[in-house]
Amino acid sequence: MENQHPAPRAPRVSFVSLGCPKALVDSERIMTRLRAEGYELARSHAGADLAVVNTCGFLDSAQAESLAAIGQALSENGKVIVTGCMGAEPEKITARYPGVLAITGPQQYESVVAAVHRALPPRHDPFVDLLPPEGIKLTPRHYAYLKISEGCNNRCSFCIIPKLRGDLVSRPAADVLREAERLIAAGVKELLVISQDTSAYGTDLKYAASAWKGHEVQAKFLDLARALGELGAWVRLHYVYPYPHVDEVIHASPAVLRRMKRPAAQEKTLQRIARWRDICPDLTIRSTFIVGFPGESEEDFQRLLDWLDEAELDRVGCFRYEPVAGALANELAPAVPDAVKEERWHRFMGHQQAISARRLRRRVSTRQQVIIDEVHAGPCGRSHAAGAGATVAKGRTRGDAPQIDGSVHVASRRPLRRGEIATVRIERADEYDLHGTVVGF
Repeated sequence: MENQHPAPRAPRVSFVSLGCPKALVDSERIMTRLRAEGYELARSHAGADLAVVNTCGFLDSAQAESLAAIGQALSENGKVIVTGCMGAEPEKITARYPGVLAITGPQQYESVVAAVHRALPPRHDPFVDLLPPEGIKLTPRHYAYLKISEGCNNRCSFCIIPKLRGDLVSRPAADVLREAERLIAAGVKELLVISQDTSAYGTDLKYAASAWKGHEVQAKFLDLARALGELGAWVRLHYVYPYPHVDEVIHASPAVLRRMKRPAAQEKTLQRIARWRDICPDLTIRSTFIVGFPGESEEDFQRLLDWLDEAELDRVGCFRYEPVAGALANELAPAVPDAVKEERWHRFMGHQQAISARRLRRRVSTRQQVIIDEVHAGPCGRSHAAGAGATVAKGRTRGDAPQIDGSVHVASRRPLRRGEIATVRIERADEYDLHGTVVGF
């Protein structure tokens, strides 16, 4: 007999997540909660009953991108809830889009879910309200971000993260380890540990211990890293700074560092790097720099280039300084003209490109463990390859973060799978990437 009263369709929510990996984790938590309550996740705004936009508010350019995403969601759907860092300044959103249903700040999971409930009540069904134990993930199955803390205690003159996300709040070590174990059990092979200042983890908890598998683990950077390392997955620690009060920007000019409210002992940093490499020759070091900080002189910039020559960092990113409303840096010194910032950025990138190429050439003829991110079949077009039908794939070494650092382009006689870890003989290097052939699994 036909069912005369089919069950109503589950409410559908579309989701846009902008900004850093920390915001991505926030999105995953919200989506996991909604999915657990029976909501479906729609691939497009037009196919949803409601849209949620998780914004970034760190730079003016990021705010512009967030406002554009909100506008697109409103035009395609009409019902929009806004969350994330830009939600800490709701007036900027309502001034442009007074019709949004609700605005919440970063990390306010309960407020976001409550706003969804008000606009689109959940339909409970025990047969569909089921979730995988790792929750909803926005990353490929073989890697996942693992957030260990929120907020930041640093007060750098160019940054408004503490204003947006508050002071440091660390998770107990046992909570982090339980989540890591669930992820690995679900097939994750690489854990990307993130926070705003990973080296400061646990200082707010006074390194309090929590129970994990019959013993106590302190909420301490080193203790947590050791425990994660015992779980059998690759562990990548993001935003690890030489000491707790330094985060991802290290500038070589003492004068610029002082204006940034950063420690200015670049010679000690060079000594530390040399010592780290003595201990671990295969260590990969990456950092991110700012050019054109207010008051930066040509002498300051040249000192930065000289420092790069000495440090020989493996992976380097660079931003042109953008003034951020409310940041102390705007009042410290005259602004560097945009044309000068642009010229210095290009000079910086060209300078580091030569350093990167030199360091990558040292890996030619070595064997590297490579985790495969992308796979497609076809001839690779190189004389040493396996010929027609060879698999061409793209992956990363242990030293390279996804969507940030360089890649390894891989040829293989047998098909490869995403998430597989293969041994690759490196045959060629360019400015940013390596090229090689699989020799083992």
